[in-house]
Amino acid sequence: MINKDGDMKIQDLIKQRILILDGALGTMIQEYGLEEKDFRNQSLADYTGQIKGNNDILNLTRPDIIMDIHKKYLEAGADLIETNTFSSQIISQADYHLEHLAREMALKGAQLARKAADEYSSEAWPRFVCGSVGPTNKTCSMSPDVNNPAARDITYNELFEAYYEQIDALIEGGIDAVLIETIFDTLNAKAAIDASLTAMNKRHVELPIMLSMTISDLAGRTLSGQTIEAFLASISSYPIFSIGLNCSFGARQMKPYLKELAQKAPYYISAYPNAGLPNSMGLYDESAESMAPQMAEFIDEGLVNIIGGCCGTTDTFIAKYAALAKGKCPHRVVEPSTTMWLSGLEHLNVTPEIGFVNVGERCNVAGSRKFLRLIKEQQYEEAIGIARKQVADGALIIDINMDDGLLDAEKEMVTFLNMIAAEPDIARVPIMIDSSKWSVITSGLKCVQGKGIVNSISLKEGEAQFIKRAQDVKRLGAACVVMCFDEVGQATTFARRIEIARRAYDILTLKVGFHPADIIFDPNILAIATGMEEDKNYAVDFIQAVRWIRSNLPGAHVSGGVSNLSFSFRGHNYIREAMHAVFLYHAIQAGMDFGIVNPASKITYSDIPTDQLEILEDVIFNRKQGATEALIALADRIKAAEEQQKGVGDLSHTVHYDTKKEEWRQYDLEHRLKYALRKGIATHLEEDLQEALKQYKQAVDIIEGPLMDGMNEVGELFGAGKMFLPQVVKTARTMKQAVSILQPYIEKQKALGASKAGKVLLATVKGDVHDIGKNIVSVVMACNNYEVIDLGVMVPVEQIVKKAIEERVDIIGLSGLITPSLEEMVNVAIEMQKAGLDIPIMIGGATTSRLHVALKIAPVYGGPVVWMKDASRNAPTASRLLNKTERGKYQKELDAEYEGLRAEYTSAQQKIISIEEARKNKLDLFGEDQFDS
Repeated sequence: MINKDGDMKIQDLIKQRILILDGALGTMIQEYGLEEKDFRNQSLADYTGQIKGNNDILNLTRPDIIMDIHKKYLEAGADLIETNTFSSQIISQADYHLEHLAREMALKGAQLARKAADEYSSEAWPRFVCGSVGPTNKTCSMSPDVNNPAARDITYNELFEAYYEQIDALIEGGIDAVLIETIFDTLNAKAAIDASLTAMNKRHVELPIMLSMTISDLAGRTLSGQTIEAFLASISSYPIFSIGLNCSFGARQMKPYLKELAQKAPYYISAYPNAGLPNSMGLYDESAESMAPQMAEFIDEGLVNIIGGCCGTTDTFIAKYAALAKGKCPHRVVEPSTTMWLSGLEHLNVTPEIGFVNVGERCNVAGSRKFLRLIKEQQYEEAIGIARKQVADGALIIDINMDDGLLDAEKEMVTFLNMIAAEPDIARVPIMIDSSKWSVITSGLKCVQGKGIVNSISLKEGEAQFIKRAQDVKRLGAACVVMCFDEVGQATTFARRIEIARRAYDILTLKVGFHPADIIFDPNILAIATGMEEDKNYAVDFIQAVRWIRSNLPGAHVSGGVSNLSFSFRGHNYIREAMHAVFLYHAIQAGMDFGIVNPASKITYSDIPTDQLEILEDVIFNRKQGATEALIALADRIKAAEEQQKGVGDLSHTVHYDTKKEEWRQYDLEHRLKYALRKGIATHLEEDLQEALKQYKQAVDIIEGPLMDGMNEVGELFGAGKMFLPQVVKTARTMKQAVSILQPYIEKQKALGASKAGKVLLATVKGDVHDIGKNIVSVVMACNNYEVIDLGVMVPVEQIVKKAIEERVDIIGLSGLITPSLEEMVNVAIEMQKAGLDIPIMIGGATTSRLHVALKIAPVYGGPVVWMKDASRNAPTASRLLNKTERGKYQKELDAEYEGLRAEYTSAQQKIISIEEARKNKLDLFGEDQFDS
């Protein structure tokens, strides 16, 4: 096979025979007896530092010697010669203050090797140049400071830039392959691979990427702690040509690890060991004659495609190896795995036999208040303890999320990942990097030497952005979760789920080059039993989608955030865990093989009593009318039994009402109205409201009085976990019925002027496609007689401001579930201020908080900005905001509250000092100063 220029490539020759790589450059250089002056040329004449030992500078100062060495190896029979550029990058050259010459060394080194190879090449025997890229003298995965595990001498980005300059120069100089060698830290190697692919792409060339790792101990791990299998998993996303072992060991000590590599790596295999182990004087005792039989074993047992020599070897060794390999059969490359390979320090092969992959969920600031508090307070050791417990409890992967409006998510992600890299019992498992900000995900991937998972990418911003992010995932060596979102929005039906999954799968496998096994679909586990009709089929549609994906998209996996399913029953742990257990039982049978769950959950499918199981399955499969109500009743019974057992009553005074035989009807009118609203009982609304109309001067006073009091109670109970989402929705509907009864009287009395309580504009801000929460707010507000204008999802600020002005709205509600939404909300407030608006803004969504509003949004806007804890509070808050008397008072309350929050936050931040400062302030128990002489 000949290329377009008539020249054979390494890829062609390696299929024909075992290739011979050259031996050590450093060992050969020593034979020339060079002195300090040999390492200098005219431009370095005034250089004051010691250069001897910096062999790469010889490309510039003594190119004749380097050329001579290349020719000796070619004469000895080498098919492949390495450039003298092992340290030709700015990081290693910084030790000599020669960073400015690094690129020139690399370029010249490639040109010298190219010239030598071309001189010895013929059509019958082509010779090739491998651009040598060493690991540098820094590590991305380990701390240089035993007291600070998060510290790093160098970052991925710094290493990438150094490698890019070197490899770009090597390509310009004419190399045939990139040889990334003596790998002791896989993260360093990933940066080199990334730089290689980037440089090739920019120069429009494709060259083989050869990797060679070094084992640091007899346990068979790299210096950074990875096993061979874990290393293979870490680089499995890349287009690797060959992989092998060099340095550290002689052939005899290397053999068992080479065997393992040959059995498991789907690449050509290389081996170039040292001339034995160094003796007590640092010299190598093995000779070409003693090494030859050991290398013959590699060849005869079919372990290698490429052999050569490392430290201590010379052209004499290579001549022996070339003779041994002549006419022998090369290693037969094993077939690539069809399963997903993931890794931390150890390998996780996601085979059908492994069953369900439990992804630990507790290292997520959005899902664990404790974890959020620990990160905010920089209590990292305790936060690490949560990760450790997750692994101990059975998590095979750890999900890490730092998305919070008041955290620097990128900084915290990097800090935490660097810290757990120093914890072998945690670092052994793969990491799932979970964020809504792409910069957080890429920064996280650049801290992980293993092969982790990105959570997540989607088509919500279009195909071009999807491809770009998928390419980022691939070049940074990860698998990914693909959410079933597209430009239209979130998939909630079976048809939409499979439509998006098929489209994404085809793009990833056909356009991006993803291995199908590296794709994990998340078809959206959504909350069921919410009381809303459209939610009833969410679970059964998800399970059907799982079955379809596993049958129709070969190799792909399916995952989901299981806790979303039971969101309606937050605060009721038993019901939530039981729902999860039943759902997982059926979803796993359908083919769901990943899931973000709490590994410490104690309830299993078989633990659930038959009567409860029937109710739970009725809800999950939407197979019976009234299933949600039956589940609510079950939750109430269990809750009551738990409280009775504890001897603790309900925190709300209203629970003392006895619903049996409608004894609550004996209470006074206000209590009856509030109770009816809280319980969602409309049976007696007509008669109670007629009675109320006799007691209150205006019909609107009934709404703003007992009915709003009831809504406030609902909000408090929901916030305390004493009410569930379907109950809140039911309350809203009861409120709507009450308003409809009162509406004719309101219009007649013209107490509200118009037929509506006010006009509300709702929007999920730009960059966010989540709308479940916003839709609930819409229902609640409409039920409370507000005219709702819903702009949908991913709404740009210009559209929000324009529509608010055109429609003369009374209130704007902004929703967002992901961290970037918080920044966009600030942007909306700024633009509204510029437009001269003072319309009240209500802020809601999972990532939002009162503190974020106080610190970031309220200061940039002149009108009221109110954080809404949950949907039940929107109507009473809107009532206050639109009441002329109440609004000014409410604004003052908000201003005072926000000022207090800002002061507390500033004070808390001042108390948290850096670790360096803390060490400076350490207690001097022994009065160290007294020992000074």
